[in-house]
Amino acid sequence: MDVGFSEEQHEIRRALREALDKHSDSAAVRAATATDHGYDTQVWRRLCDQTGLPGLAIPEQYGGVGLTFTEVAIACEEMGRALYPSPFLATCVQAAAALRHSRDADACERYLPGIAAGTTTAAFAHTEPTLTVRSAGGEHRLTGTATHVVDGAHADLVLVPARLDGAPALFALDAGASGLTRTSLPVLDQTRTQARLDLTETPARLIGTPGEPTGELLCRVREFTEVAIAAESVGGAFRCLDMTVEYAKLRVQFGRPIGSFQAVKHRCADMYVQLETARSALRYAAWTATEAESSGPGGDELPLMAPLVMTTATDTYRRIAEETIQLHGGVGFTWEHDAHLHLKRATTSALLFGPRSRQRERIAASAAI
Repeated sequence: MDVGFSEEQHEIRRALREALDKHSDSAAVRAATATDHGYDTQVWRRLCDQTGLPGLAIPEQYGGVGLTFTEVAIACEEMGRALYPSPFLATCVQAAAALRHSRDADACERYLPGIAAGTTTAAFAHTEPTLTVRSAGGEHRLTGTATHVVDGAHADLVLVPARLDGAPALFALDAGASGLTRTSLPVLDQTRTQARLDLTETPARLIGTPGEPTGELLCRVREFTEVAIAAESVGGAFRCLDMTVEYAKLRVQFGRPIGSFQAVKHRCADMYVQLETARSALRYAAWTATEAESSGPGGDELPLMAPLVMTTATDTYRRIAEETIQLHGGVGFTWEHDAHLHLKRATTSALLFGPRSRQRERIAASAAI
């Protein structure tokens, strides 16, 4: 087992960091969140063309790069560091994973090339499959509501779980489908948009096979998403620590940089230790996700590692973001400083899948506690 990074993976990190430092500084992030889509579509298009970002883990036969989930985690970490608002999580992690694992060749041929090219954006309703389905003559129509769908307001494609004859099933909705109403929701974290989807006899296309295969697929998508969110959180926490250390070197009090005071040094050291713990867990979780993609023996640990690393990383991110605000003093509490953006991202990321108790129950069940 090797959970280290190769030179190629380090180069992917360097290239993404350089691009995001150029196109996603603080001013760009704030401007992007004020747009209708919640992200800068031109910057997203440029990143897609220059880096192949959306197709990292999509097979080459569908126009992707054909890499592994480890590279996806690296990308998420760098985007979390920059607080980059983009459709990457919903489109390239959730929807792409659902399609790849659906074993539906027609659906993959139809949707994955557009996702890999960055011309198709997608959303995945990760709520419980409570929508009702009416089937007739081979056609399916869905009725119900899906809430808190990340990037659901403007995605070109929406994947929603439902129950078909009592069995879990996955359906695809086109953006302009009749009976589909999408409403943007107010959110604490303005760098990640969410929406409510109301469906009334909305025509939908069945993806994959209903029943146990789709139930396993939904679990796998949730696990990949949890690792991706953990990666974002580790990247964001590192950015908070870097900002704090830099400020402690420059801020002078009583004739000395505040970083020379023992109390400040100890708090920064504690932040670093917590972050290294989360990063180590992330590396192992990303490896288990990669193993799960290739049906390797390490993939059996993903159901345990995914909720474990998400709870660890998001808790660490929140604590470090709070410390960042405190150690910056008065300026850390202002709207102009980025610390509050990180605290909001950390708080909302932890709750994307509902109460933390659910994840802890899954951890206990997987660990047979």
